Amino acid sequence: MPANTDRYENAVSRYFEAWNAREPKARTKAVAAAWAVGGGYTDPLADVVGHEQIAGVIAAAHEQFPGFVFRLAGAADGHHDTARFSWELVSEVDGSAPVAGSDVITLAGDGRIRTVLGFLDRVPDGA
Repeated sequence: MPANTDRYENAVSRYFEAWNAREPKARTKAVAAAWAVGGGYTDPLADVVGHEQIAGVIAAAHEQFPGFVFRLAGAADGHHDTARFSWELVSEVDGSAPVAGSDVITLAGDGRIRTVLGFLDRVPDGA
């Protein structure tokens, strides 16, 4: 079980590296490290496939919430090729977290993400 736990933790760590990458080149590199080729991302606001489209969704989140970072809320949990975890979008200025969600990921054989199914648990009015 520890090897699988490490696999989930590593995948989730790379996921957050991608979501917190602000510079386009760093984001492109982080997305490629986190997602398998042809990987996808689906949440209530987006349904995209491929590294370029995923990077575009991440860039849009940074434009909408400048000065915020994504952080893991709790621990990742998983079995087989599937893991789940919760996250918050946190202000670097005051520590507030107006957005929170939960994601379920499936992993490819190389440990990169094949799919993300995201759920928004807390969203501010008007967002």
